[in-house]
Amino acid sequence: MPDTPEGWSVVDGRLHRELTFSDFDEAFAFMTRAAGEARRLDHHPDWSNSWNKVVIDIVDHAAGGITDKCTELASAFSAVEK
Repeated sequence: MPDTPEGWSVVDGRLHRELTFSDFDEAFAFMTRAAGEARRLDHHPDWSNSWNKVVIDIVDHAAGGITDKCTELASAFSAVEK
């Protein structure tokens, strides 16, 4: 398994992160930026948003676990977090 990116943890075999923003607009803006990275890498997360919180899980369903592509996506999400 690849190294876990800083700020992420492994939960139930997936890269996991929970983010809290100042409000809904900030959370949604992050998701919009992150969606661009997911498209670019052609790898898409399982995620949810509730007001100012975003919960993200990343796994390669086809490979059955965490791959280099998963860690690349997690790192890309971290880069667009702010």
